[in-house]
Amino acid sequence: MTAPGQPTGGSDVRIPGRPTAADGPGLARSRLVRAVWIAAGLVLVGIGAVGIVVPGLPSTIFFILAAAAFSRSSARLERWLLNLPVVGKLVGDYRAGLGMRRRAKIAAVSMIVIAVGISTGLAIKSWTPRAIVLGAGAVGVAYVGWRVPTREVLDRAVAEGAG
Repeated sequence: MTAPGQPTGGSDVRIPGRPTAADGPGLARSRLVRAVWIAAGLVLVGIGAVGIVVPGLPSTIFFILAAAAFSRSSARLERWLLNLPVVGKLVGDYRAGLGMRRRAKIAAVSMIVIAVGISTGLAIKSWTPRAIVLGAGAVGVAYVGWRVPTREVLDRAVAEGAG
């Protein structure tokens, strides 16, 4: 029998700087790889924060990607992101497959249309960049409109299935 605080076997040995099973199943083993994932996550959080205040720049997708990066590098940073007041709920809902509320989808599609309209109508004068921006906007609208589940529809389906 071992004394309290003593390692009992190979799996209980804690090597400084190396993740263990308690740190999370998806964490990278290499310090360098973890540092790269952390840096990527922080950059994505920064872009997402800018997207909150800049019209036309999405924010939620950057926070979702940041959470994915943190899940591979730092359980603490992942928890921090998931506990942010508004952003954490959106990321958690996405991870749970709950989709977006109808009002959020309408707002997202409206912002895409407005940003693409202003960009192609006022800012971009050449036809090739206009076509690229219009195509990207169409892809964004289609993705949000048809691929992202609508929360109210899912809630209704769950309620009907339970009743």
